[in-house]
Amino acid sequence: MNVQVPNLNHPELQDQIVGRLERVEELLFQQVQGSGELVDPLTKHLVSAGGKRMRPLLVMICGLLGETPDEEALIRAAASVELTHLATLYHDDVMDSAPQRRGVPSAQIEWGNNRAILAGDVLFARASRLTAQLGTEAVDYHAKTFERLCLGQLNETFGPAEGQDKVEFYLQVLADKTGSLVASAAYFGALYSGSSEEIQSAVSTYAERVGVAFQIADDILDLVSPGEVSGKTPGTDLREGVDTLPVLLLRARAARGEGDNEDARILDALAEDLSSDVALSRVVEMLVNNRVIDETRKLARKAIDHALEALEPLPQSEAKDMLVQFAELTIDRAV
Repeated sequence: MNVQVPNLNHPELQDQIVGRLERVEELLFQQVQGSGELVDPLTKHLVSAGGKRMRPLLVMICGLLGETPDEEALIRAAASVELTHLATLYHDDVMDSAPQRRGVPSAQIEWGNNRAILAGDVLFARASRLTAQLGTEAVDYHAKTFERLCLGQLNETFGPAEGQDKVEFYLQVLADKTGSLVASAAYFGALYSGSSEEIQSAVSTYAERVGVAFQIADDILDLVSPGEVSGKTPGTDLREGVDTLPVLLLRARAARGEGDNEDARILDALAEDLSSDVALSRVVEMLVNNRVIDETRKLARKAIDHALEALEPLPQSEAKDMLVQFAELTIDRAV
């Protein structure tokens, strides 16, 4: 299968990674099928739509860090992490009433909420079965990651407690919902490369911070990218009343008494009915042209800088260089 990987400037290692990712892709397609002609179109809906496959890529980069890589374990771990991610997308789209994902109608639009939720459950089950083939240590780590994913989503539905900093709360939700699974990818890659526990811990910390930066970049792209590029309707979160980081920063500025008239107009517009495309487009345009977008980009940059600091225990190597490039690529797309 043809796998697209960003240029990481180490051709020989990149060819090795591509070869392993092609095997991951084959395993993914095996795992999303086999339940019959009614279920299979639903469970393979999102994997067939494509995606960045950043988590399998990270598994394979970290799989270069040790001296005794277990290729079969790396492939199973990468497929398990990606299946877990796909399962969360089915559930997220139901919760967010998202009309599309990856440029195609979301699963609940095509099959309804109940079937979309159950399809996500099936993918979680298959990810768990793959993980079980890796042994008890992997099962325990995967279960803890799954717990964080669910708690992050649950905490998001409750929102911050009275008096709690809303931006800090949001960043912790991102660490749980997104960062934890990216960390899992790095951990499994390092573990099955034969690297030390110190390296496993370092890349896990690095990857969680990269995951947070990735999601911050997504918050920016949700506003600035055309729908035909992102595969999502710009401002979908705004329409659903979900405050992503740019809006939270705007509200925090207003609460400190530092907002200007433009900020006030945006906050007023956000309080209005955004069900029409015209109203949504108007408020998205105002946000895109506001200084809060640059402020959000700076927070993404800060998260990447913290991620790179976590790599200090790693000896210099081509694999470490690739991890640095991988981190930079997560926010370059939002610059």
